[in-house]
Amino acid sequence: MSNSKKLIDLFYESKKKSIKWKKYFSVYEELFQKYKGKKITFIEIGILDGGSLEIWKNYFGPKAKIIGIDKNYKCKNFENENFKIYIGSQSDPLFWNKFYNEIGKVDIILDDGGHTNDQQITSLVKSLKNINDGGLYVVEDTHTSYQKHFGNPYKYSFINFAKKCIDDLNYNFPNFEQFRYTINNIVYSAIFYESIVAFKIDRKLCKENYKIENNGYKSNFSDVALDESFFKFRKKFRFLYKFKITSKIERLFIKIFHRKKARLLKKYFR
Repeated sequence: MSNSKKLIDLFYESKKKSIKWKKYFSVYEELFQKYKGKKITFIEIGILDGGSLEIWKNYFGPKAKIIGIDKNYKCKNFENENFKIYIGSQSDPLFWNKFYNEIGKVDIILDDGGHTNDQQITSLVKSLKNINDGGLYVVEDTHTSYQKHFGNPYKYSFINFAKKCIDDLNYNFPNFEQFRYTINNIVYSAIFYESIVAFKIDRKLCKENYKIENNGYKSNFSDVALDESFFKFRKKFRFLYKFKITSKIERLFIKIFHRKKARLLKKYFR
């Protein structure tokens, strides 16, 4: 069985050094609680003094396989019967290829490594396909995407990659455009917290969306998602819609109509 104590209690009780931001613990509990006592493989990138590995082992329980990754070869000394340590650079794609060829699929990855854009993005993109459905990829300290000594703010920061993923997930909707590099066939959802982004993995739920309809009673009401005047125009001049140019003109007017209304919301984007 896993330890019944809260993660933050295990943190304070640990005899080995570990450093975390306090607000992270409520996020950990929200994301990781359902995995306690389960047979999972948990990876932590960046282990420093090794204290967190012991905490994770106590938290998830004896069935969990705990693996630490660090660039510092001295961290290999922390390896024992409770967890295995791999030494390598998280920004090196070849390291990740070798790593996953050896250990296979995993369930949870927590990136508390070097926090640079190349480290965070490379680790994520090389790991996603190696996470089991129902698993998680969690990136800590994403505030570094705003800090100058990490070369940010920058167009290709990790947080901007995460923002791009919002579009990517929504592009699963039928007939929407697709990115050249997409994760929407693996990542089902993403959760944003202060300084943390969590990606939920579920390939089955990433299937293309489609409309369904039941056999319930249908009213005679029209769909008023658009302004009612557009529907009145369509109904009155239905014969015009046999020409493609009519639909194109209508879409242009709809775009202008909504943008005009949206300008009133500009104050909320400042």
